[in-house]
Amino acid sequence: MSTPDCLFCRIVAGEIPATVVRETPTTLAFRDISPKAPVHVLVIPKEHYADVATLGQGDPALAGEVLATAAAVAEDEGLLGDGFRLMFNTGAYGGQEVFHAHAHLLGGAPLGPMLARDLA
Repeated sequence: MSTPDCLFCRIVAGEIPATVVRETPTTLAFRDISPKAPVHVLVIPKEHYADVATLGQGDPALAGEVLATAAAVAEDEGLLGDGFRLMFNTGAYGGQEVFHAHAHLLGGAPLGPMLARDLA
């Protein structure tokens, strides 16, 4: 089920344009409009889940399809040899900005440390 005020649901519905790089019956992968790496693709389930935790609990098979789509995009983008980062931001502390489960697929250059600052 989609949520009418959700940015990513509106992209899935075709109401907002996106540069789609891969689509399956259940997932959509498109370029981030504000890339943080040479390759920055968002991979989402077409069905609305607020975050990866609710996706994983609500539909583990769909969560697996998101990962499979991310792996296929990484291969298409030539990232398998040098590597890439796949990241889910969840909740306020995790830095989530759009509350529709999505993975950030980042690569194409060395990405540096996982976190920008020491939190200890």
